[in-house]
Amino acid sequence: MSPDAPNPESPTADAAVLTSFDGGIGRLTLDNPRRKNAITLEMAAAIERFCDQVVDDETIGAVVVDATGSYFCSGADTRILAGASADPAAPESVKQLSAVYAAFVRVGSLPVPTIGVVVGGAVGAGLNLALAVDLLVTTPDAVLDSGFLARGIHPGGGHLTLLNRAVGRADTIALAACGQALTGNEAVARGLAYAAAPVEEIPAIVDGLTGPAARDPELTRKVMSSVRLELGPPAVTWDSAIEIERGTQMWSMARKGQNGSSRGPGRS
Repeated sequence: MSPDAPNPESPTADAAVLTSFDGGIGRLTLDNPRRKNAITLEMAAAIERFCDQVVDDETIGAVVVDATGSYFCSGADTRILAGASADPAAPESVKQLSAVYAAFVRVGSLPVPTIGVVVGGAVGAGLNLALAVDLLVTTPDAVLDSGFLARGIHPGGGHLTLLNRAVGRADTIALAACGQALTGNEAVARGLAYAAAPVEEIPAIVDGLTGPAARDPELTRKVMSSVRLELGPPAVTWDSAIEIERGTQMWSMARKGQNGSSRGPGRS
């Protein structure tokens, strides 16, 4: 590494996004608190670059997505929405909104488990980002709000599919078409979030999830590959799942035998 190269273990600022890689864990932090971490085009591009690094670095076994300040994400930057409202059919309008949503798809397609931390709330496209992660940890009183209806616009970015995948048809309609919102506690009860806890307790929950995944990134990535293949959407049949898992399970057993350990690499 050259003296001028950034330290991969130190946080780096990149267009209102902070990123760091340490101990097998990548962290993506939205850093636009004055605008409630609204996603700009520059931030979307930075998210894509972060995802490229995670994909390429096979020592990364887990990713955390969080934000600075008291609110996770208020959606796409209002300047993008204003431009799209002025001329929604313009190629540039389509391009800009597509860039924001494409960044979220990249987060949702990462080869490692992704843990999102929502403090304060997530609305509109910000809720899309929260729904893109694999496991969501939030504060009990955070507000998870579809928000599109209140703005007088149709949901975008696959919002309805993301909601349905998390909470089912009835709650999707309640949120997207009837303007309802969920607190963090309600999100856990409905299966949208993994856990709700006070801010001071969240780091321990996140560490408990990321630690085991980061200790054996190679195995974690193979597990997540099977997760994405089997669970979809669409999910596969049980018979198909057995076949998907067979080869990788045999690989893991062979690796364990070669290492002479019953607990995998790096374990005593």
